[in-house]
Amino acid sequence: MSAPDHVLNAVLIGAGMVAATHTAALRDGSGVRLHGVWSRNPDRAKALAEPEGARVYPDIKAIAADPDVDFAIVLTPPNARADLIAPLLAARKPILMEKPIARDGAEARALVDQCAAAGVPLGIVFQHRMRAASRAATALVAGGSLGRLGLAEIAVPWWRDQAYYNEPGRGTYARDGGGVLISQAIHTIDLALSLTGPVATVQAMTATTRFHKMEAEDVAVAGLRFASGAVGHLTASTASFPGAAESIRLHFDAASLHLEAGVLTVSHRDGRVETHGAAAGTGGGADPMAFTHDWHRAVIEDFAEAIRTGRDPLVTGQAALAAHALIDAITQSARTGHVTEVAP
Repeated sequence: MSAPDHVLNAVLIGAGMVAATHTAALRDGSGVRLHGVWSRNPDRAKALAEPEGARVYPDIKAIAADPDVDFAIVLTPPNARADLIAPLLAARKPILMEKPIARDGAEARALVDQCAAAGVPLGIVFQHRMRAASRAATALVAGGSLGRLGLAEIAVPWWRDQAYYNEPGRGTYARDGGGVLISQAIHTIDLALSLTGPVATVQAMTATTRFHKMEAEDVAVAGLRFASGAVGHLTASTASFPGAAESIRLHFDAASLHLEAGVLTVSHRDGRVETHGAAAGTGGGADPMAFTHDWHRAVIEDFAEAIRTGRDPLVTGQAALAAHALIDAITQSARTGHVTEVAP
């Protein structure tokens, strides 16, 4: 990316687990600086802001009223989003939002529509798309040389201990909208769908294992039938001790792609094998933050460039709805026991 014309000011809204990753990404990136922080916990906001020379805002209205704020990065739990963004929309402040958009597809669609009606850019932090391996896979699929997709295998074998779910609200429907699907696997689901195209129908099972005391699911299994005619399966878990990297295996006419831990392996049917990317931590084990902030930095820089040029960010709110729709369909299928159509 070329040097930016001018530095943009970003504000963090929320100071939870991922806030330190965003702070590091802003510190090490280019073209964007941390201008301020707001949190319901003022001490956390101060701890993030002071080392960076940023201000602590008393409320969201103060952020919306600050003419020096170029965009907001929203990090709050999904149940807090709608009320928080209303002043930002009124002030026409662009929004970069951590996944998920909301607790379910209907809420997510409403929020995306509100941003569109206000003419406010909305980007979603799906940082897995920024990996070198993911970009190489995207280019290969888009190039058309692989032929048609026949089978997709998607796996998220992660681990979270009980202490993770002891945080008030975590793994509940009221705050998070669910468990492993919407809080962890949504990253891999988004990346997979960007490569496979939409899923038409699912048949699924979800459960909460004996390893966790939580309201929502910590394991999900789904059979997938894609709109293209391909088939596949998804497994997702935070009960898979000690945790391993998520993986996407896509089998095309001419080659199979294997994405895992930041590496893409392309196995051509004619015997050639090529690799792209480099191995990296994914946060699939006991430490959920055991991954580089480089991908978040790339997301932030992409969003800033989108603001400067007027183009769409890499992942718009509209594009992110596909992952929400699939998660909703998996949840409904598991609840009813029936094959369920995925909303377009």
